[in-house]
Amino acid sequence: MTKIIGILTGGGDVPGLNPCIKAAALRAMEYGHKVVGIRRGWGGLVQYSPGEPDSFATSMLPLTADVVRTIDRSGGTFLHSSRLDPSNVGPDDLPPFLSKRAKQGGTDVTDHVLRAIESLKLDALIPIGSDETLLYTIRMHKEGVPVVAVPKTMDNDVFGTDYCIGFSTAVSRSVEFITQLRSATGSHERIGIVELFGRNSGETSLISAYLSGVDRAIINEIPFEPEKLARLLQDDRKKSPSQYAIMTISEGARIKGAIDGEHRNGGIGAVVAEEIKRTTGLGVIYQQLAYMMRSGPPDSLDRMVAINFGTLAVDLVHAGKTGQLVVLREGRYSHDDIGIVTQGVKRVDVETFYDPEAYRPKVPNVLCKPMFLY
Repeated sequence: MTKIIGILTGGGDVPGLNPCIKAAALRAMEYGHKVVGIRRGWGGLVQYSPGEPDSFATSMLPLTADVVRTIDRSGGTFLHSSRLDPSNVGPDDLPPFLSKRAKQGGTDVTDHVLRAIESLKLDALIPIGSDETLLYTIRMHKEGVPVVAVPKTMDNDVFGTDYCIGFSTAVSRSVEFITQLRSATGSHERIGIVELFGRNSGETSLISAYLSGVDRAIINEIPFEPEKLARLLQDDRKKSPSQYAIMTISEGARIKGAIDGEHRNGGIGAVVAEEIKRTTGLGVIYQQLAYMMRSGPPDSLDRMVAINFGTLAVDLVHAGKTGQLVVLREGRYSHDDIGIVTQGVKRVDVETFYDPEAYRPKVPNVLCKPMFLY
């Protein structure tokens, strides 16, 4: 029986989304199914007004072989994305036809989303995302909508899977830029601070530091002392033949003893830069890589995982095995109940892979360890 499958991408963009969409669409066509791309994540279903042709054109995109033919050659998501959560929509995000329902603190329009899915005759949804996207996917599952989710986030912190689309490229970009930044940092004999995305998990900072061989790495999981860090970097600089030192720091890193939330998610590297200047009197080069980490096309590993995740998601839909999250575990593709994402948190294994006193990656033994040291 022919099915109509909806695909959406939610949250931050990462390299690999377009190859995943393409692979899923082509696999669905092999089975004889039809595919509809939902624009701007869950926002497309919120903005869609059943029965209005203009609304369909702005919120939906039928995916044919011609439409997806070349999308895998670029990064990001050609369906666009948003962080909109239909269970808590602010007044500015409500379409005019739902504006009368606006409530202070947010409005739950899940009933409208369900009507939209029914109007579109969608037999299943494949949401690609993390955090809020996956939590609302669980809501849809509980509401009776057949779903198969695909995990993506450059932070690689979705619980239940060893790997998420976007992580490898983010690390590859970071290592490349860190290596390039050594030129200026070494030429001017300064201390380089590279701030990387990573709201809750420090894995991008840890792995990027490990692969690029920087002097120190600050991660989210361990609060740090800026003055101590400054002294360590000053000593690293003295020991360097080129008289410079370089470090990574997660955007969500926490200063020991700081008020919860202070310097949270962006700008913490600037705080460290000022402390280094104050403590050591040395020059500093501070660089936020930010969106550069997840810009451009995916590397080969992300492309491989994205294609296989997309293909597997459609295979599960076709087989009627919904309410699932596609996963990678111990290097093998598999799937699990979508609820797995709420059953824990995925963070750096500090005891095994990090020295909290020296602020450095610690990998004394790689025998039988997972590829990405998670």
